[in-house]
Amino acid sequence: MARLSSANASVGLWTRRAELATAINTDRENAEYLPGVRLPDRITATTDFTRAVSGAAAVLVAVPSHGYRNVLEKARGIMPTSIPVISLAKGIEVSTGLRMSEITLDVLAGHDPSRVGALSGPNLSEEIMQGQPAATVLSMADRRVGREIQSILGTPRFRVYTNQDLIGVEVAGATKNVIALAAGVSRGLGFGMNTMAGLATRGLAEMTRLGVVLGGDALTFGGLAGVGDLLATCGSPSSRNYQVGYQLGKGRKIADVTSGMRTIAESVRTTEAVLQLAARHGVEMPIAEAVGRILYEGETVQDAMKRLMDRTPRHEGHGIA
Repeated sequence: MARLSSANASVGLWTRRAELATAINTDRENAEYLPGVRLPDRITATTDFTRAVSGAAAVLVAVPSHGYRNVLEKARGIMPTSIPVISLAKGIEVSTGLRMSEITLDVLAGHDPSRVGALSGPNLSEEIMQGQPAATVLSMADRRVGREIQSILGTPRFRVYTNQDLIGVEVAGATKNVIALAAGVSRGLGFGMNTMAGLATRGLAEMTRLGVVLGGDALTFGGLAGVGDLLATCGSPSSRNYQVGYQLGKGRKIADVTSGMRTIAESVRTTEAVLQLAARHGVEMPIAEAVGRILYEGETVQDAMKRLMDRTPRHEGHGIA
């Protein structure tokens, strides 16, 4: 949101806690999540959802996927049905298997589906807040509105592309978190770049297989939402999903790892939803399955790695081409 304000847009920021809203408005800092970063004066924080969205050109929902539905329910009946609603969450709802855009339309009955979208890509928050050059992809069916939002969000250091493949963009954003956790496990075990590259590449194949079956375009997975985000999260220690995997690779238990985190890595919950979708559609996702066994069944990372390496080799394009 701070990057958005730097694009000369005023930002109404809804927050659940009154003390956080006060701190942002008076100290110009979110000390809990962005310590040391001065937030621009164009950001106004509030606990009043109506005030936050009043007069807005677009609503960006930047909450974890497991809280997405609950937050949107607060907006039911408040927002005009024509206002663009853009998800920044990279996950899938476990109880329903719905993507975030599908939850938006489920909760906000009657909302214009062509103006419901997602923003995704290699957007590690710490680097963006430091003003480092970055790129993202905005997906929305309404091309005209998409271009308008593209111009609002873009800055000289934040380049926004568009892509109408909403299914592919959202599936890529959710599934790459699962692969990033596996990459973290690999580094935690002490393996080098050969292993990392193999995991990321084969993980990309899994992501693409699922996305295509669900109706996405395979080309999307070669773009910012797919391989771009995968590179960032598989290779950056600042990625929460990578960090969870790294700690697991070092021998820690998942409960111990997550108990000390302020925010839960999306993969810890989303892996379950991804595996449910894969099973429903008959899609092979061996890396995701290995992550699931580690997270939910207590399989050791060593056993999971051995099981992956012992699988019968297939054609590289199996399930895609």
